[in-house]
Amino acid sequence: MTGCSAIRQYLPEKDYSDPPMELEEFTPKIKTKILWSTRIGKGTKNHYLRLSPFIIDDQIIAVDYSGQVSAFDGISGKRQWETKLNLPLTAAGGGEHLIIVGTENAEVVALDAEKGNTLWKTAVSSEILSAPSIKEGIVVVRAVDGQIYGLNAEDGSRLWVYQYSIPSLTLRGTAVPVIDNDKVIIGLPGGKLIALSLDDGQLLWERGIVIPRGRTELDRLADINATPVLYAGYAYTVTYNGKIAAVWLTNGDVLWAREMSSYAGINIDGSNLYVTDIDNYVWALDSRTGASLWRQSKLLRRRLTAPISYDGYVVVGDYEGYLHWMSKDDGHFITRLRVKKAGIINAPLVVENRIYVTNEKGILSAVQIIED
Repeated sequence: MTGCSAIRQYLPEKDYSDPPMELEEFTPKIKTKILWSTRIGKGTKNHYLRLSPFIIDDQIIAVDYSGQVSAFDGISGKRQWETKLNLPLTAAGGGEHLIIVGTENAEVVALDAEKGNTLWKTAVSSEILSAPSIKEGIVVVRAVDGQIYGLNAEDGSRLWVYQYSIPSLTLRGTAVPVIDNDKVIIGLPGGKLIALSLDDGQLLWERGIVIPRGRTELDRLADINATPVLYAGYAYTVTYNGKIAAVWLTNGDVLWAREMSSYAGINIDGSNLYVTDIDNYVWALDSRTGASLWRQSKLLRRRLTAPISYDGYVVVGDYEGYLHWMSKDDGHFITRLRVKKAGIINAPLVVENRIYVTNEKGILSAVQIIED
């Protein structure tokens, strides 16, 4: 969270909360295996950074806080190239043959995806915690001080800036800007979802998903830290301390909304919307109405990742390095695999029939279902 010293007054000196739930034994219904594992750096160094792996030009890109950027062949795990920037990297994304990283020191760096060469570097106003996005030659970067930048992908020059107000207390971390055609969809602290013009950064619409309420600033935390997901003309978003909602991309009108609190995030596979809530219940909702389809309650307080849809299953990672497969029909457990002993912070990346995960210790692994 931002402003840790301010938060301490609201928290007890000792942690009296319930421990994470112990895992129950069950009979696996499918077999999985680790295809390969490789070191990508020293890990996040207790910074709790969402440095998720991503795919670009058929390569798996992984980034480490210490400044190491690596590209791997997704099938063999062979390292294609490696670049050491010697910068404290806190965010990474890419597209259009570019890798874009953000730093703790308010820098944005563009790398060539083919060989990892540095193409340009530019400064913004503050630290970057959410992955930059890119489309049609415009890089969208979000700084933690409330400024959103549109940068020229060719040289990093500034095309536009949009600024929003920040509450006095917010969660550490920011939702990734999501680009849909000519719109940039962004969730904000305070529970608002906005759409900006990709071309010039003008505000197209703004929708309050939840109104912050409570006696204390901690009670009024209602940030959108989970990245919105887009499907069939709607943006799906969830707030911390608030609601989950479906919003029409054209003008921000709300299709439906219901009570829900999440920091980890959401995913969608068409008719089903999946969410890991603040207590680590995993939910499946009807994406058209928001109605509950099922809830998995046996992973409480295990610090789960956002759920992902994979090969007919729902998969989450946890703080002990386990991946949990659940049935899409009713949420019952299908299988479980401990990838490594270190915790998985980021939602797994699915590419074709493989899952890629990184852990807190800087290990990238590829996992696959074994066919009978």
